[in-house]
Amino acid sequence: MKLIAVIGTVLTLTFDSGLAQTKDALAAPDSKKESSKIQFADPVYDFGKVTSGEVVKHDFVFTNIGTATLEIKDVRPGCGCTTAGTWDKLVEPGKTGNIPLQFNSANFGGAVLKQATVTCNDPGQSNVVLQIKGTVWKPIDVTPTMAVFNVSSEVQTNETKIVRIVNNLDQPLTLSDLQCTNKSFTAELKTVKEGKEFELRITAIAPFDAPSIVAPVSIKTSSAKTPVINVTAYVVVQQAVVVMPNQITLPAGPSTNAMHYVVTIRNSGTNSLVLSDPVINVPGASVHVQETQPGKFFSLTLDFPAGFQAEPGQKVELTVKSTHPKFPLITVPVYQAQRPSTAAAVPRFSPAARVLPTKIPAAAEK
Repeated sequence: MKLIAVIGTVLTLTFDSGLAQTKDALAAPDSKKESSKIQFADPVYDFGKVTSGEVVKHDFVFTNIGTATLEIKDVRPGCGCTTAGTWDKLVEPGKTGNIPLQFNSANFGGAVLKQATVTCNDPGQSNVVLQIKGTVWKPIDVTPTMAVFNVSSEVQTNETKIVRIVNNLDQPLTLSDLQCTNKSFTAELKTVKEGKEFELRITAIAPFDAPSIVAPVSIKTSSAKTPVINVTAYVVVQQAVVVMPNQITLPAGPSTNAMHYVVTIRNSGTNSLVLSDPVINVPGASVHVQETQPGKFFSLTLDFPAGFQAEPGQKVELTVKSTHPKFPLITVPVYQAQRPSTAAAVPRFSPAARVLPTKIPAAAEK
């Protein structure tokens, strides 16, 4: 009896131990599961110093150090000046691939840093950022290349912007033949440091009779590398009261969920603005005004209930009263898209229009 008990105990212990090992094996992660892994030789390329206008090209080399095929799904440069060539899309384990990038340095000056995002099927790093950096040298620096004037429609006065011109060449620079033919601007050239630094003073002359005015300003130089300097003068006339957006378009109804919209009103006039009595002229909808900057910025929050449906031909609009004499009532129209009809047109007949069988005359029956 004791032997049997001992054997039973041994068998039981052996069984429990095997069960525990089985459970551990099931719980343990599969270390043999295959996956890809990307590794770049260097994700940053420093091109040093180039002259403005040169195109920088570089191949970023990467290796698949994983155990499954690496797929490069996309390469997205951060801006239009940087482009990607044809890259290796599928790379087997242990193999290498290339991602060619190029940067056009035209219109750049000084230190630059450009990026591109690589998307792949590496579970550990599905997005890798590549960088191209360096210094772009210009024979002549012009800062800024556009003189922008933001003026109010209410108060218009003359305003002057300064454009700095710096000569980076070893030999002295001579500027001549300053041209600005638009009567809305005057241009004057001032020497700061003989042959090295200059100031181009561009003045916008009020009044301005158009919402925007654009004019070129040009200067000839003694440099063969940059024979002409071109600067753009740009005036933007801002209305005293600006509504954004100036209309609202709702999706086709009836809406499944409640809808929320925000309209911003900006006052750039000389006097403080006060808004009152906001109204949205449909049942169930509401509007609230918040003054985010006293007298200058306002937010109008519109809420439309779930199931909202404007009637065909109904004029829906948001209105709010204003203390500005030119804008006593601000109106924002609200439009709702029409849901296309999915049911096929089925002819219907009224009882009066039913076609009845023709009665055959008795003579004809014989």
